[in-house]
Amino acid sequence: MRNRLLKSLFWIAVILFAAIANLAFAENGGPIQLTLSEAVRISLQQNPRLQISNINVAQAQEDRSISRSNLLPQANLGVSDGVEKFNFDTFLGKHQPQNAIGPFQIFQAGANFSSPVFDLSLWRRYQAEGFAVQAARSQSQAIHEQTVLLVVSQYLFCLRADANVKAVQTRVELATALHKLASDRQSTGAGTGLDTLRANVELQNEKQQLIVAQTEYQTGLYALSRLLSLDPQRSIELTDQVSFFETPVSDVEKSLEQAYANRPEMKAILADELRLQKDRSAASDSRLPSFTVDGGWAYNGLSVSTSIPIYQVTAAVSVPLYTGGRIKAEIAKADLDLKKIEQQKQDLSNQIAQQVLTASARMDAARNEVTVANDALKLADDEVLQARDRLQAGVANNIEVITAQDALSRANDNQINALYRYNQSRADLAFAMGKIEATYE
Repeated sequence: MRNRLLKSLFWIAVILFAAIANLAFAENGGPIQLTLSEAVRISLQQNPRLQISNINVAQAQEDRSISRSNLLPQANLGVSDGVEKFNFDTFLGKHQPQNAIGPFQIFQAGANFSSPVFDLSLWRRYQAEGFAVQAARSQSQAIHEQTVLLVVSQYLFCLRADANVKAVQTRVELATALHKLASDRQSTGAGTGLDTLRANVELQNEKQQLIVAQTEYQTGLYALSRLLSLDPQRSIELTDQVSFFETPVSDVEKSLEQAYANRPEMKAILADELRLQKDRSAASDSRLPSFTVDGGWAYNGLSVSTSIPIYQVTAAVSVPLYTGGRIKAEIAKADLDLKKIEQQKQDLSNQIAQQVLTASARMDAARNEVTVANDALKLADDEVLQARDRLQAGVANNIEVITAQDALSRANDNQINALYRYNQSRADLAFAMGKIEATYE
Protein backbone atom coordinates (compact mmCIF):
# COMPACT_ATOMS: atom_id res chain seq x y z
CA MET A 1 0.00 0.00 0.00
CA ARG A 2 2.81 2.37 0.88
CA ASN A 3 4.69 1.63 -2.36
CA ARG A 4 1.55 2.12 -4.44
CA LEU A 5 0.83 5.42 -2.68
CA LEU A 6 4.37 6.68 -3.29
CA LYS A 7 4.17 5.59 -6.91
CA SER A 8 0.84 7.40 -7.37
CA LEU A 9 2.21 10.57 -5.80
CA PHE A 10 5.24 10.36 -8.06
CA TRP A 11 3.14 10.16 -11.24
CA ILE A 12 0.84 12.96 -10.03
CA ALA A 13 3.90 15.16 -9.49
CA VAL A 14 5.20 14.28 -12.97
CA ILE A 15 1.85 15.15 -14.57
CA LEU A 16 1.61 18.44 -12.69
CA PHE A 17 5.17 19.34 -13.64
CA ALA A 18 4.47 18.59 -17.31
CA ALA A 19 1.27 20.63 -17.24
CA ILE A 20 3.05 23.60 -15.66
CA ALA A 21 5.88 23.29 -18.17
CA ASN A 22 3.45 23.18 -21.09
CA LEU A 23 1.59 26.18 -19.71
CA ALA A 24 4.82 28.12 -19.30
CA PHE A 25 5.86 27.18 -22.83
CA ALA A 26 2.51 28.30 -24.20
CA GLU A 27 2.74 31.59 -22.36
CA ASN A 28 6.39 32.37 -23.02
CA GLY A 29 7.66 30.49 -26.03
CA GLY A 30 4.82 28.66 -27.77
CA PRO A 31 3.22 29.86 -30.98
CA ILE A 32 0.28 32.21 -30.73
CA GLN A 33 -2.90 30.67 -32.10
CA LEU A 34 -4.50 33.65 -33.80
CA THR A 35 -7.94 33.85 -35.38
CA LEU A 36 -9.09 36.87 -37.32
CA SER A 37 -11.55 37.92 -34.63
CA GLU A 38 -8.82 37.51 -31.98
CA ALA A 39 -6.48 39.69 -34.03
CA VAL A 40 -9.17 42.36 -34.25
CA ARG A 41 -9.77 42.19 -30.50
CA ILE A 42 -6.07 42.54 -29.69
CA SER A 43 -5.67 45.49 -32.05
CA LEU A 44 -8.58 47.32 -30.42
CA GLN A 45 -7.02 46.83 -27.00
CA GLN A 46 -3.42 47.80 -27.72
CA ASN A 47 -3.47 50.31 -30.56
CA PRO A 48 -1.92 53.65 -29.44
CA ARG A 49 -4.15 55.68 -31.78
CA LEU A 50 -7.21 54.22 -30.09
CA GLN A 51 -5.86 55.08 -26.67
CA ILE A 52 -5.30 58.67 -27.82
CA SER A 53 -8.83 58.85 -29.24
CA ASN A 54 -10.25 57.63 -25.92
CA ILE A 55 -8.30 60.38 -24.16
CA ASN A 56 -9.75 62.91 -26.62
CA VAL A 57 -13.26 61.75 -25.75
CA ALA A 58 -12.50 62.11 -22.04
CA GLN A 59 -11.14 65.60 -22.61
CA ALA A 60 -14.27 66.59 -24.56
CA GLN A 61 -16.41 65.34 -21.68
CA GLU A 62 -14.42 67.42 -19.22
CA ASP A 63 -14.77 70.48 -21.48
CA ARG A 64 -18.51 69.95 -21.39
CA SER A 65 -18.43 69.75 -17.59
CA ILE A 66 -16.52 73.03 -17.49
CA SER A 67 -19.10 74.63 -19.76
CA ARG A 68 -21.91 73.29 -17.61
CA SER A 69 -20.30 74.77 -14.48
CA ASN A 70 -20.79 78.24 -15.98
CA LEU A 71 -24.56 77.64 -15.80
CA LEU A 72 -24.52 76.56 -12.15
CA PRO A 73 -24.24 78.68 -8.99
CA GLN A 74 -20.74 79.34 -7.73
CA ALA A 75 -20.01 79.70 -4.00
CA ASN A 76 -16.91 80.16 -1.90
CA LEU A 77 -16.07 80.47 1.76
CA GLY A 78 -13.67 83.12 3.03
CA VAL A 79 -12.19 84.26 6.32
CA SER A 80 -10.23 87.50 6.72
CA ASP A 81 -8.77 89.38 9.66
CA GLY A 82 -6.78 92.57 9.18
CA VAL A 83 -5.85 95.99 10.48
CA GLU A 84 -6.62 99.15 8.50
CA LYS A 85 -5.86 102.88 8.76
CA PHE A 86 -7.24 105.55 6.38
CA ASN A 87 -6.38 109.13 5.46
CA PHE A 88 -9.66 111.05 5.83
CA ASP A 89 -8.38 113.85 3.54
CA THR A 90 -8.62 111.51 0.52
CA PHE A 91 -12.37 111.08 1.06
CA LEU A 92 -13.20 114.82 1.39
CA GLY A 93 -10.66 116.18 -1.01
CA LYS A 94 -9.31 118.75 1.48
CA HIS A 95 -7.14 118.81 4.57
CA GLN A 96 -8.73 118.18 7.96
CA PRO A 97 -7.25 118.78 11.40
CA GLN A 98 -7.87 115.16 12.27
CA ASN A 99 -7.14 113.33 9.05
CA ALA A 100 -6.16 109.90 10.41
CA ILE A 101 -8.76 107.17 10.96
CA GLY A 102 -7.61 104.03 12.66
CA PRO A 103 -5.85 101.82 13.00
CA PHE A 104 -8.65 99.35 13.73
CA GLN A 105 -9.20 95.65 13.26
CA ILE A 106 -11.71 94.20 10.75
CA PHE A 107 -12.78 90.58 10.96
CA GLN A 108 -15.07 88.83 8.44
CA ALA A 109 -16.00 85.19 7.83
CA GLY A 110 -18.71 83.92 5.53
CA ALA A 111 -19.79 82.70 2.12
CA ASN A 112 -20.29 84.47 -1.19
CA PHE A 113 -22.26 83.16 -4.16
CA SER A 114 -23.00 84.08 -7.74
CA SER A 115 -25.52 82.51 -10.10
CA PRO A 116 -26.51 83.25 -13.69
CA VAL A 117 -30.30 83.32 -13.90
CA PHE A 118 -30.62 84.02 -17.62
CA ASP A 119 -27.71 83.95 -20.06
CA LEU A 120 -28.67 82.32 -23.34
CA SER A 121 -25.16 82.43 -24.76
CA LEU A 122 -23.84 80.25 -21.91
CA TRP A 123 -26.58 77.71 -22.57
CA ARG A 124 -25.73 77.62 -26.29
CA ARG A 125 -22.08 77.02 -25.53
CA TYR A 126 -23.00 74.18 -23.21
CA GLN A 127 -25.06 72.60 -26.01
CA ALA A 128 -22.13 73.08 -28.38
CA GLU A 129 -19.83 71.17 -26.02
CA GLY A 130 -22.35 68.32 -26.00
CA PHE A 131 -22.05 68.01 -29.77
CA ALA A 132 -18.27 68.22 -29.41
CA VAL A 133 -18.42 65.10 -27.23
CA GLN A 134 -20.47 63.34 -29.92
CA ALA A 135 -17.91 64.35 -32.55
CA ALA A 136 -15.03 63.03 -30.42
CA ARG A 137 -16.81 59.71 -29.94
CA SER A 138 -17.50 59.42 -33.67
CA GLN A 139 -13.87 60.20 -34.45
CA SER A 140 -12.81 57.51 -31.99
CA GLN A 141 -15.13 55.05 -33.72
CA ALA A 142 -13.64 56.06 -37.07
CA ILE A 143 -10.20 55.13 -35.77
CA HIS A 144 -11.69 51.82 -34.58
CA GLU A 145 -12.93 51.12 -38.12
CA GLN A 146 -9.63 52.10 -39.73
CA THR A 147 -7.68 49.94 -37.29
CA VAL A 148 -9.90 46.94 -37.92
CA LEU A 149 -9.56 47.38 -41.70
CA LEU A 150 -5.78 47.53 -41.39
CA VAL A 151 -5.65 44.37 -39.26
CA VAL A 152 -8.11 42.47 -41.46
CA SER A 153 -6.18 43.42 -44.61
CA GLN A 154 -2.88 42.27 -43.10
CA TYR A 155 -4.44 39.03 -41.84
CA LEU A 156 -5.90 38.34 -45.30
CA PHE A 157 -2.50 39.07 -46.84
CA CYS A 158 -0.96 36.46 -44.53
CA LEU A 159 -3.69 33.95 -45.44
CA ARG A 160 -2.99 34.58 -49.11
CA ALA A 161 0.75 34.08 -48.57
CA ASP A 162 0.09 30.88 -46.60
CA ALA A 163 -2.15 29.52 -49.35
CA ASN A 164 0.52 30.39 -51.89
CA VAL A 165 3.15 28.51 -49.86
CA LYS A 166 0.97 25.39 -49.73
CA ALA A 167 0.24 25.60 -53.46
CA VAL A 168 3.92 25.96 -54.36
CA GLN A 169 4.84 23.10 -52.00
CA THR A 170 2.38 20.90 -53.86
CA ARG A 171 3.90 21.95 -57.19
CA VAL A 172 7.41 21.24 -55.86
CA GLU A 173 6.31 17.72 -54.91
CA LEU A 174 4.82 17.29 -58.37
CA ALA A 175 7.95 18.64 -60.07
CA THR A 176 10.11 16.33 -57.94
CA ALA A 177 8.04 13.31 -58.97
CA LEU A 178 8.16 14.34 -62.65
CA HIS A 179 11.91 14.87 -62.47
CA LYS A 180 12.32 11.39 -61.01
CA LEU A 181 10.11 10.00 -63.75
CA ALA A 182 12.22 11.70 -66.43
CA SER A 183 15.43 10.39 -64.81
CA ASP A 184 14.04 6.85 -64.66
CA ARG A 185 13.00 7.03 -68.31
CA GLN A 186 16.45 8.26 -69.26
CA SER A 187 18.13 5.45 -67.35
CA THR A 188 15.99 2.87 -69.15
CA GLY A 189 16.57 4.45 -72.55
CA ALA A 190 12.93 5.51 -72.96
CA GLY A 191 13.73 9.19 -72.41
CA THR A 192 16.41 11.64 -73.27
CA GLY A 193 18.74 13.78 -71.23
CA LEU A 194 16.94 16.84 -72.56
CA ASP A 195 13.71 15.62 -70.96
CA THR A 196 15.48 15.20 -67.64
CA LEU A 197 17.05 18.65 -68.00
CA ARG A 198 13.67 20.26 -68.70
CA ALA A 199 12.16 18.54 -65.66
CA ASN A 200 15.07 19.65 -63.48
CA VAL A 201 14.73 23.27 -64.66
CA GLU A 202 11.02 23.21 -63.79
CA LEU A 203 11.84 21.72 -60.38
CA GLN A 204 14.40 24.44 -59.62
CA ASN A 205 11.96 27.12 -60.72
CA GLU A 206 9.31 25.80 -58.33
CA LYS A 207 11.84 25.61 -55.50
CA GLN A 208 12.75 29.22 -56.08
CA GLN A 209 9.05 30.17 -56.05
CA LEU A 210 8.72 28.29 -52.76
CA ILE A 211 11.53 30.34 -51.20
CA VAL A 212 9.87 33.56 -52.34
CA ALA A 213 6.46 32.44 -51.06
CA GLN A 214 7.83 31.38 -47.66
CA THR A 215 9.67 34.70 -47.27
CA GLU A 216 6.54 36.65 -48.14
CA TYR A 217 4.55 34.66 -45.61
CA GLN A 218 7.07 35.17 -42.81
CA THR A 219 7.44 38.89 -43.45
CA GLY A 220 3.65 39.18 -43.49
CA LEU A 221 3.48 37.52 -40.07
CA TYR A 222 6.15 39.88 -38.75
CA ALA A 223 4.12 42.86 -39.97
CA LEU A 224 0.98 41.44 -38.34
CA SER A 225 2.84 40.90 -35.07
CA ARG A 226 4.10 44.49 -35.18
CA LEU A 227 0.61 45.74 -35.96
CA LEU A 228 -0.80 43.92 -32.93
CA SER A 229 2.16 44.84 -30.66
CA LEU A 230 2.84 41.15 -29.95
CA ASP A 231 6.10 39.68 -28.70
CA PRO A 232 8.35 39.46 -31.79
CA GLN A 233 10.12 36.43 -30.29
CA ARG A 234 6.96 34.33 -30.48
CA SER A 235 5.70 32.84 -33.72
CA ILE A 236 2.14 33.19 -34.98
CA GLU A 237 -0.09 30.46 -36.32
CA LEU A 238 -3.14 31.55 -38.31
CA THR A 239 -6.17 29.41 -37.55
CA ASP A 240 -8.60 30.80 -40.14
CA GLN A 241 -6.97 29.32 -43.25
CA VAL A 242 -10.07 27.38 -44.32
CA SER A 243 -12.29 30.46 -44.41
CA PHE A 244 -9.93 32.05 -46.94
CA PHE A 245 -11.18 29.61 -49.57
CA GLU A 246 -14.84 30.32 -48.87
CA THR A 247 -16.84 32.93 -50.77
CA PRO A 248 -19.96 33.61 -48.67
CA VAL A 249 -22.43 36.15 -49.94
CA SER A 250 -21.92 39.39 -48.06
CA ASP A 251 -24.71 40.18 -45.62
CA VAL A 252 -23.89 43.89 -45.72
CA GLU A 253 -26.71 45.81 -47.37
CA LYS A 254 -25.20 47.93 -50.10
CA SER A 255 -27.19 51.10 -49.49
CA LEU A 256 -25.65 54.56 -49.72
CA GLU A 257 -28.20 55.89 -47.24
CA GLN A 258 -27.12 53.31 -44.68
CA ALA A 259 -23.46 54.06 -45.39
CA TYR A 260 -24.03 57.76 -44.78
CA ALA A 261 -25.86 56.95 -41.53
CA ASN A 262 -23.33 54.39 -40.26
CA ARG A 263 -19.97 55.86 -41.17
CA PRO A 264 -18.43 57.40 -38.03
CA GLU A 265 -16.63 60.01 -40.12
CA MET A 266 -19.99 61.33 -41.33
CA LYS A 267 -21.36 61.25 -37.78
CA ALA A 268 -18.36 63.28 -36.62
CA ILE A 269 -18.86 65.90 -39.33
CA LEU A 270 -22.59 66.18 -38.57
CA ALA A 271 -21.82 66.60 -34.86
CA ASP A 272 -19.23 69.27 -35.69
CA GLU A 273 -21.80 71.03 -37.84
CA LEU A 274 -24.31 71.09 -34.99
CA ARG A 275 -21.60 72.30 -32.62
CA LEU A 276 -20.75 75.19 -34.95
CA GLN A 277 -24.42 76.07 -35.26
CA LYS A 278 -24.65 76.31 -31.48
CA ASP A 279 -21.48 78.38 -31.37
CA ARG A 280 -23.02 80.77 -33.88
CA SER A 281 -26.20 80.93 -31.81
CA ALA A 282 -24.13 81.62 -28.70
CA ALA A 283 -22.35 84.49 -30.45
CA SER A 284 -25.65 85.90 -31.68
CA ASP A 285 -27.38 85.46 -28.30
CA SER A 286 -24.60 87.34 -26.54
CA ARG A 287 -26.39 90.51 -27.79
CA LEU A 288 -29.28 89.69 -25.45
CA PRO A 289 -29.45 90.90 -21.85
CA SER A 290 -28.12 88.61 -19.13
CA PHE A 291 -29.47 88.41 -15.60
CA THR A 292 -27.33 87.37 -12.63
CA VAL A 293 -27.73 87.24 -8.87
CA ASP A 294 -24.80 87.78 -6.51
CA GLY A 295 -24.73 87.79 -2.76
CA GLY A 296 -23.08 86.79 0.44
CA TRP A 297 -23.58 86.12 4.12
CA ALA A 298 -20.91 86.63 6.75
CA TYR A 299 -19.97 87.55 10.30
CA ASN A 300 -18.45 91.02 10.33
CA GLY A 301 -17.00 93.11 13.16
CA LEU A 302 -13.97 94.66 14.83
CA SER A 303 -13.13 91.28 16.36
CA VAL A 304 -14.47 87.77 16.50
CA SER A 305 -16.36 88.44 19.72
CA THR A 306 -18.05 91.61 18.41
CA SER A 307 -18.99 90.21 14.97
CA ILE A 308 -22.64 90.23 13.86
CA PRO A 309 -24.30 88.52 10.88
CA ILE A 310 -24.49 90.59 7.73
CA TYR A 311 -25.68 89.73 4.22
CA GLN A 312 -26.00 91.24 0.80
CA VAL A 313 -27.95 90.23 -2.32
CA THR A 314 -27.52 91.92 -5.67
CA ALA A 315 -29.55 91.31 -8.81
CA ALA A 316 -28.02 92.67 -12.00
CA VAL A 317 -29.12 92.93 -15.61
CA SER A 318 -26.38 93.46 -18.19
CA VAL A 319 -27.21 94.71 -21.69
CA PRO A 320 -24.33 94.80 -24.20
CA LEU A 321 -24.29 98.14 -25.99
CA TYR A 322 -20.94 98.18 -27.75
CA THR A 323 -18.45 95.32 -27.99
CA GLY A 324 -16.02 96.73 -30.52
CA GLY A 325 -17.26 94.45 -33.30
CA ARG A 326 -16.51 91.25 -31.36
CA ILE A 327 -20.00 89.74 -31.70
CA LYS A 328 -20.19 90.50 -35.43
CA ALA A 329 -16.77 88.94 -35.98
CA GLU A 330 -17.70 85.83 -33.98
CA ILE A 331 -20.85 85.35 -36.07
CA ALA A 332 -18.92 85.85 -39.32
CA LYS A 333 -16.28 83.35 -38.21
CA ALA A 334 -18.96 80.80 -37.33
CA ASP A 335 -20.57 81.28 -40.75
CA LEU A 336 -17.24 80.63 -42.46
CA ASP A 337 -16.71 77.50 -40.38
CA LEU A 338 -20.17 76.26 -41.36
CA LYS A 339 -19.43 76.82 -45.05
CA LYS A 340 -16.15 74.95 -44.70
CA ILE A 341 -17.73 71.99 -42.96
CA GLU A 342 -20.47 71.88 -45.60
CA GLN A 343 -17.78 71.41 -48.24
CA GLN A 344 -16.11 68.72 -46.11
CA LYS A 345 -19.44 66.93 -45.74
CA GLN A 346 -20.01 66.97 -49.49
CA ASP A 347 -16.50 65.68 -50.15
CA LEU A 348 -16.95 62.89 -47.61
CA SER A 349 -20.31 61.93 -49.12
CA ASN A 350 -18.70 61.56 -52.53
CA GLN A 351 -15.84 59.54 -51.01
CA ILE A 352 -18.23 57.17 -49.21
CA ALA A 353 -20.29 56.67 -52.35
CA GLN A 354 -17.16 55.90 -54.36
CA GLN A 355 -15.92 53.42 -51.73
CA VAL A 356 -19.26 51.60 -51.49
CA LEU A 357 -19.76 51.30 -55.25
CA THR A 358 -16.15 50.34 -55.92
CA ALA A 359 -16.00 47.68 -53.17
CA SER A 360 -19.36 46.25 -54.27
CA ALA A 361 -18.29 46.02 -57.92
CA ARG A 362 -14.95 44.46 -56.99
CA MET A 363 -16.58 41.91 -54.70
CA ASP A 364 -19.08 40.81 -57.36
CA ALA A 365 -16.33 40.58 -59.95
CA ALA A 366 -14.02 38.69 -57.59
CA ARG A 367 -16.71 36.13 -56.79
CA ASN A 368 -17.07 35.42 -60.52
CA GLU A 369 -13.28 35.29 -60.82
CA VAL A 370 -13.12 32.68 -58.05
CA THR A 371 -15.67 30.50 -59.86
CA VAL A 372 -13.69 30.71 -63.10
CA ALA A 373 -10.38 30.17 -61.30
CA ASN A 374 -11.68 27.07 -59.51
CA ASP A 375 -12.77 25.58 -62.84
CA ALA A 376 -9.45 26.49 -64.45
CA LEU A 377 -7.53 24.89 -61.57
CA LYS A 378 -9.47 21.68 -61.94
CA LEU A 379 -8.79 21.65 -65.68
CA ALA A 380 -5.09 22.33 -65.06
CA ASP A 381 -4.92 19.41 -62.62
CA ASP A 382 -6.53 17.17 -65.23
CA GLU A 383 -4.10 18.45 -67.87
CA VAL A 384 -1.09 17.60 -65.68
CA LEU A 385 -2.50 14.14 -64.92
CA GLN A 386 -3.12 13.36 -68.59
CA ALA A 387 0.28 14.71 -69.68
CA ARG A 388 1.94 12.59 -66.99
CA ASP A 389 0.06 9.49 -68.14
CA ARG A 390 1.03 10.15 -71.76
CA LEU A 391 4.66 10.55 -70.73
CA GLN A 392 4.61 7.29 -68.78
CA ALA A 393 2.99 5.55 -71.74
CA GLY A 394 5.75 6.82 -74.01
CA VAL A 395 3.40 8.56 -76.47
CA ALA A 396 4.71 12.07 -75.67
CA ASN A 397 7.79 13.81 -74.36
CA ASN A 398 7.84 15.95 -71.28
CA ILE A 399 7.19 19.20 -73.18
CA GLU A 400 3.50 18.52 -72.64
CA VAL A 401 4.17 17.96 -68.94
CA ILE A 402 6.16 21.18 -68.60
CA THR A 403 3.41 23.09 -70.40
CA ALA A 404 0.81 21.55 -68.09
CA GLN A 405 2.90 22.43 -65.04
CA ASP A 406 3.09 26.06 -66.14
CA ALA A 407 -0.66 26.11 -66.65
CA LEU A 408 -1.16 24.64 -63.18
CA SER A 409 1.10 27.30 -61.67
CA ARG A 410 -0.89 30.07 -63.35
CA ALA A 411 -4.17 28.50 -62.26
CA ASN A 412 -2.96 28.31 -58.65
CA ASP A 413 -1.93 31.95 -58.71
CA ASN A 414 -5.19 33.02 -60.34
CA GLN A 415 -7.29 31.16 -57.76
CA ILE A 416 -5.36 32.51 -54.76
CA ASN A 417 -5.36 36.07 -56.12
CA ALA A 418 -9.09 35.90 -56.90
CA LEU A 419 -9.84 34.62 -53.39
CA TYR A 420 -7.70 37.36 -51.89
CA ARG A 421 -9.42 40.03 -53.96
CA TYR A 422 -12.82 38.72 -52.92
CA ASN A 423 -11.98 38.66 -49.20
CA GLN A 424 -10.34 42.09 -49.36
CA SER A 425 -13.24 43.64 -51.27
CA ARG A 426 -15.64 42.12 -48.73
CA ALA A 427 -13.68 43.84 -45.96
CA ASP A 428 -13.56 47.07 -47.98
CA LEU A 429 -17.34 46.99 -48.42
CA ALA A 430 -17.91 46.43 -44.70
CA PHE A 431 -15.60 49.39 -44.00
CA ALA A 432 -17.36 51.56 -46.57
CA MET A 433 -20.69 50.74 -44.92
CA GLY A 434 -19.30 51.57 -41.46
CA LYS A 435 -19.73 48.00 -40.20
CA ILE A 436 -16.29 46.42 -40.37
CA GLU A 437 -15.80 46.24 -36.60
CA ALA A 438 -19.21 44.58 -36.14
CA THR A 439 -18.50 42.22 -39.06
CA TYR A 440 -15.09 40.94 -37.98
CA GLU A 441 -15.04 41.39 -34.22
